[in-house]
Amino acid sequence: MTCNRRTFFRFLGAASLAGGASAWGGARSAAAADTSTAAAFEVSHSDAEWHKLLSDAQYRVLREAGTERPFSSPLNDEHHAGTFSCAGCRLPLFSSKTKFDSGTGWPSFYQPLDHAVVTRTDKSFGMVRDEVLCRRCGGHLGHVFDDGPKPTGLRYCMNGLAMTFAPGSAGTS
Repeated sequence: MTCNRRTFFRFLGAASLAGGASAWGGARSAAAADTSTAAAFEVSHSDAEWHKLLSDAQYRVLREAGTERPFSSPLNDEHHAGTFSCAGCRLPLFSSKTKFDSGTGWPSFYQPLDHAVVTRTDKSFGMVRDEVLCRRCGGHLGHVFDDGPKPTGLRYCMNGLAMTFAPGSAGTS
């Protein structure tokens, strides 16, 4: 049996649906680096302010680098023209033109808007991955993998809780 990243994440998604998401999110939260420092990002708030601005689930994902259960976000099935923005600071992140169905259970895109995201190395869970953060507030959005479609070959696997969607003209990068 061949095990590629997509197969691995489908298995991981199934395990999460079975109840592993809470334990996984908690373990990742404990290992997460603090992304709320004022020096690092243009938009910053105290921990208490982030708690007031975000729902508990959004806080866990955006500020503690948690992961939502796969297939749980309405944004996974959002197919209208529009723009996906950061739920923390409202920075436009992805155009609907770059969204595709990866089969993983999370909203996936092959390219972010220009100057929308930054990446950093994530070594949690014994893996090395590229974590994707909002460029403006440092909110954890998800991870990027090199198994996506053309033209980039990338799959930005994002947490729906980390984003909002505004229908209308889909921006381009």
